[in-house]
Amino acid sequence: MADRRLQVFHTVARLLSFTKAAESLHMTQPAVTFQVRQLEEHFNTRLFDRTHNRISLTEAGVRVFGFADQIFDLYNQMENEVRELTGDISGVVLIGASTTIAEYMLPALLGDFKARYPDVEIQLRVSNSDGIVSMVESNAIDLGVVESPVANKNLVVEHCTEDQLVAILPQGHPLARLKKLTFKRLLDYPFICREEGSGTREVIGDYLTTQNGDNDLHMHVAMELGSPEAVKGAVEAGMGVSIMSGSTIQKELRLGTLVAVPLDPPMTRPFSFVHQKQKFRLRVMEELLDFARSYCREQ
Repeated sequence: MADRRLQVFHTVARLLSFTKAAESLHMTQPAVTFQVRQLEEHFNTRLFDRTHNRISLTEAGVRVFGFADQIFDLYNQMENEVRELTGDISGVVLIGASTTIAEYMLPALLGDFKARYPDVEIQLRVSNSDGIVSMVESNAIDLGVVESPVANKNLVVEHCTEDQLVAILPQGHPLARLKKLTFKRLLDYPFICREEGSGTREVIGDYLTTQNGDNDLHMHVAMELGSPEAVKGAVEAGMGVSIMSGSTIQKELRLGTLVAVPLDPPMTRPFSFVHQKQKFRLRVMEELLDFARSYCREQ
């Protein structure tokens, strides 16, 4: 219902990038440029200054952006109040999740939510934790679920649950019969790790820092891989050891292809929801957040 030209302008102004706005809106860059020019022609003034491949808002652009914020807040408020009267829960929700969460936590949560609200369309995007936070910052997704701390203080971060990480070893490994295992002892063996930017890699790095009081802990990464499945496969093949979420290896433990040993002291991390600070969110988004909070408490 809102003016498409204003929506496109608002996205470009927020991201200060025609390219990023095109990605966020699923439009071509020429189409984004056309919509902005249409709005500039309507006001008979420039809304952006374009210099050296960078853009900034003109004085008129700043004022239009401020009013656009108010317009979209009112639009969302109207949408919510009408849907509360009608009891209608529908719409599209864009969710982003880091790989571990997307593969092992969200399927059950989203399946239960979809069963309760069949008219809601859910779109899921998967990336590492840094990528998900970036998508939330650019409004490319409505809600992110991540497995590492979020540095951006302008985003809302809500703790969901605690995840415990364990050492994973191939069958027959010399450490496989231990009841507990120190990180220092684990690092005597080739270590297989997730890529930089992943939540698991960041948590391991933080743990290493806090446990390194005597400065003799050093992680020598023998292999760096981009997914939990790849890491598990490399460990199963005897190429090294690793650390993973206990929730991701249940199948392998049942099949006996991997051994899990708890770390001493334990290594844990929070799973968290992250989203923009918005005065008015669409009701379907509020319902999803409430549902997800309840789901995490029950788990």
